[in-house]
Amino acid sequence: MRERFRATVEWLPFDLHPEYPPEGIPRAQLVARYGREGMERTRAFFEQHGLEYNPNPDVVPNSMRALRLTEHARAQGLHEPFHDRVMDAYWAEGQDIGDPEILVRLAADVELEGADEVLGTDTYAEAIRQSTAEAHTVGITGIPAFLLDRRLLVLGAHPRETFEQAFAQLDSSPA
Repeated sequence: MRERFRATVEWLPFDLHPEYPPEGIPRAQLVARYGREGMERTRAFFEQHGLEYNPNPDVVPNSMRALRLTEHARAQGLHEPFHDRVMDAYWAEGQDIGDPEILVRLAADVELEGADEVLGTDTYAEAIRQSTAEAHTVGITGIPAFLLDRRLLVLGAHPRETFEQAFAQLDSSPA
């Protein structure tokens, strides 16, 4: 779809739950908030679209460390491989992406240098807070969220057809 609509994808940091403690929250807390049905809908959506869904059964991570390290990867020209590695680690492998040791290993997987140093400080934290605040100003309240041509916001995970319709709507409307 990127080629068909001449789309450029830019992942920006968004801290979904800044209130989570650094060690994350027990998964049971998330299940209590959304119910088992909500969790099963997520699992079914992933399955329907051929994606793996195997989040860590015990913890829902605080993602700030992963976000900060992802911004470090961006600064080294490794954003895409590191972002993809972190997503696979969380969604398919069930790893706790809030754990600094796991993040250092994931960084090594893509040859990202300086992970220990970044994780030992609050480097990039302010940039993430700023990016999250900017996202809120355009109506982004959750993830995933897609801002198309800075004109059309698509919130949530959707099938391919939704994006085809959204791009078609953009093509037919004035800029």
